[in-house]
Amino acid sequence: MKNLKLYVLWAFFFPFVSLAKDPVTRTIVTTDGEIDDVDTFIRMLLYSNEYQLEGLIYSSSMWHYKGDGKGTLFTSEMDMTQKMYGAKTSLRWPGTQWIQDLISAYAEVHPNLRLHDRKYPSPKFLRSLVKVGNIDFEGEMDQITEGSEWIKLKLLDQDPAPIYLQAWGGTNTIARALKSIEEEFVNTANWPTLKKQISKKAIIYTVMDQDATFKKYIGVHWPEIRVFYNAHQFGSFAYPWKRIMPKVAQPYFEGPYMSKNIIFNHGALLKKYYAYGDGQKQAGDEEHIHGDPTRLKNAQWGSFVPYDFISEGDSPAFLHLVDVGLDNLNHPSYGGWGGRFAISKDNPNRFEDNESASDFNPELGKLDINYAQTRWLIALQEDFAARANWCIKPFQKANHAPTIQVQEGTLIKTKPGQKIRLHISATDPDKQVVDLNIWPYPEAGDGKASTSLHGNLALVEIPKDAKKGQQFHVIVEGKDRGTPSLTRYRRVIIQVI
Repeated sequence: MKNLKLYVLWAFFFPFVSLAKDPVTRTIVTTDGEIDDVDTFIRMLLYSNEYQLEGLIYSSSMWHYKGDGKGTLFTSEMDMTQKMYGAKTSLRWPGTQWIQDLISAYAEVHPNLRLHDRKYPSPKFLRSLVKVGNIDFEGEMDQITEGSEWIKLKLLDQDPAPIYLQAWGGTNTIARALKSIEEEFVNTANWPTLKKQISKKAIIYTVMDQDATFKKYIGVHWPEIRVFYNAHQFGSFAYPWKRIMPKVAQPYFEGPYMSKNIIFNHGALLKKYYAYGDGQKQAGDEEHIHGDPTRLKNAQWGSFVPYDFISEGDSPAFLHLVDVGLDNLNHPSYGGWGGRFAISKDNPNRFEDNESASDFNPELGKLDINYAQTRWLIALQEDFAARANWCIKPFQKANHAPTIQVQEGTLIKTKPGQKIRLHISATDPDKQVVDLNIWPYPEAGDGKASTSLHGNLALVEIPKDAKKGQQFHVIVEGKDRGTPSLTRYRRVIIQVI
């Protein structure tokens, strides 16, 4: 603790002096350990070469908490779980070992993953990131915990790069870290400056409100912290997926595809992936009955077959960080593999997947709040299958994503009614043929541009009635012919002058 205090004081008096040579996307995961968190965590580990993991922290939520071991009864602050569970001493707690167990399984496939990308972090490093945060009760943020102090340390370090704080459960451990910073520095002369720096550095991606700590503390005391609030779109990738996901995407999440391409014969890590009817049971959670093969028919969210996808409701939080060429990381309204968000009417620092973030769903023939997520599901599921292969196959026998180029660049200025020529191409590390396409993304911009493709020449026509300052988004897409087929993009933004 003494060393931690010295480090924090150093950071306070010499704030945010960057020593990093190359910018990386920094992120900390907080999780309550539900079975969909476990499946999300497995997929997340297979993408851990794409960002800098800086914390893996156990936390609680309205659905999962440990209790204080003293028999104290707790009643949820959230209406749904208050009615469902009433007063409890603990709730569906999966323990504080499952992350370490998954890292041990990751260690078995890590040497093979490194054949595909040397940036995969070592199991030893990942184990050093595992901390226990605020877990006793839903929303508990009175205690200073190892997890909250770790987040505090990272927010106060000398690197000014943003830290994406993923809340797969409640935000209480994040809230405790921020409160500790406030309590320590609020009466110092540099507090206004430090608070602005922390507010700029911290970005919270939260999947629903799973406790009340954002509403009661973070939003009140730290209103300038950016938050990406996913309250709807995650559902298309979660338990009710059969009711929401487009029919064309569902085969990629059904048992035949999942068992063959992801779960079986892909190493120790994917063997731990939870699926319907797989016979697995999470310790501590009596409601995890999905693995029971006798309960597949007429289950809560539909009827299933063995090895059907269950849920990865938290995957959008880390998928937002994966650079596939859509330039969504710093522009959540652009849309990408982690969904699309619109600025809240009440708070310019809050981005929500509200009705303004809806995309046109061709299967339904109307705007659909979920389509901003579901439009990418086939591509991201094939990408997952490719990384499953990376666990067991050498580089030469696996597929890797192409890179898309646009000769004219990705920001073009033009006048209303103009026709723009884009020379597009792709390179593929496996020498696969890459099929190119271009399509407008009107919901991400100010309207629809007309697009056509002639070989490697794309033509984009801006409407004649376009106004000065408007932007038109088009997506250049390249899909290789490998197995599984992999897709990457370039977003071209055309601004009217």
